[in-house]
Amino acid sequence: MPPQSHDELRLDLRLLREAFDAGVVPSRAHAQNNTWLRWRLFCQTLGTDETLSAVPDPILLLQLFAQRYRDGRLAPSQRQVRSRTVEDALRAVGQGFTRMGAPDPRLTPSGTIDFRLQRQLRSYTRADPPPSRVKPIPISVIHHVLNASTVTTSPDHTAVADMICIAFFFLMRPGEYTSGPSDTVPFTLADIQLFIGRHRVNLFLAPLPELHASTFTSYTYTTQKNGVRGEVVGLGRSGSPLACPVLATIRRVLHLRQHHAPATTPLATYFTPTPGGSSTRHPVTASDVTFTLRLSVTALGSGIGLLPDDITARSLRAGGAMALLLAQVDSDIIRLIGRWRSDEMLRYLHLQAHPVMRNFARLMLQGGEYTLIPGQDTPFLDPPPPA
Repeated sequence: MPPQSHDELRLDLRLLREAFDAGVVPSRAHAQNNTWLRWRLFCQTLGTDETLSAVPDPILLLQLFAQRYRDGRLAPSQRQVRSRTVEDALRAVGQGFTRMGAPDPRLTPSGTIDFRLQRQLRSYTRADPPPSRVKPIPISVIHHVLNASTVTTSPDHTAVADMICIAFFFLMRPGEYTSGPSDTVPFTLADIQLFIGRHRVNLFLAPLPELHASTFTSYTYTTQKNGVRGEVVGLGRSGSPLACPVLATIRRVLHLRQHHAPATTPLATYFTPTPGGSSTRHPVTASDVTFTLRLSVTALGSGIGLLPDDITARSLRAGGAMALLLAQVDSDIIRLIGRWRSDEMLRYLHLQAHPVMRNFARLMLQGGEYTLIPGQDTPFLDPPPPA
């Protein structure tokens, strides 16, 4: 191959590798590569080639790998892991084979997971402890967070409180309103719109009174998870002077505009002053949100039915969905707002919420009195009417 063609081929192969790795977030790509390394070491301990080229039936080795991953000997945590984690590890091994152009050893000729692996994973699932469900955040916690932020007025507290408010009302995933490793990306200034009626406000040039007069805000989905690219979701004012998605968005826009942030800046960003008149840029992280929410839950006490450890940044999405449910919003509408594509939404809605269940016993008492239309085989208990 001529030197020029050789260099071009090497460049193309490198670009292909980069494109392949960019198909998932860096943390997932790293985890998959790490699992393949563990598979290689596992095969070496058994004196077997990692490609299983000389193994007529690789399922037994995959089962053994799964068992050692399950009990922690091969897991990164060195502790027993859940069945879903074992399943992900096996999938990473299978994808390692397909990445080399070889068949996935987990699969039968018809393309389904081998029965032996299915049965093994099912046994792990049955032995797993109950899943830790996300508990929803009531609006009282949101009010407490926002009120506390007005007392301190520090940029970090205000930014975290505003993003908590926005995430609650828009049912956002943590990766959409915080910065950090995730399979989605946070909304940026370029994704935000503010309106006064039908008039769209220029976020960068509009005078302050015009920005403050905004009555509606919208967020455009670009690369966010489960969002249709280009779809626009908007909300109007809530009526609260603090707990309002429009006002929280205005506060974030004003802060970023004050520091001349470009349109590509994530909304979950704040600036703090530094000596010399400059400023330092900081991201709002999921741990910031979790810490703030837990502080408020602690301050509010056990009356709201929550413990601090019950709450994470993911609780805001569940809280927004629960608020809509209790407001008797149709479940299909909730699914649309939250971009749920399946009944997974039901995992976020808790029957523990008192307003959901408090009237059911009374309704069942009322609705439980009924008679059934008799079938053909039901005997006559009353004499026939006279002719």
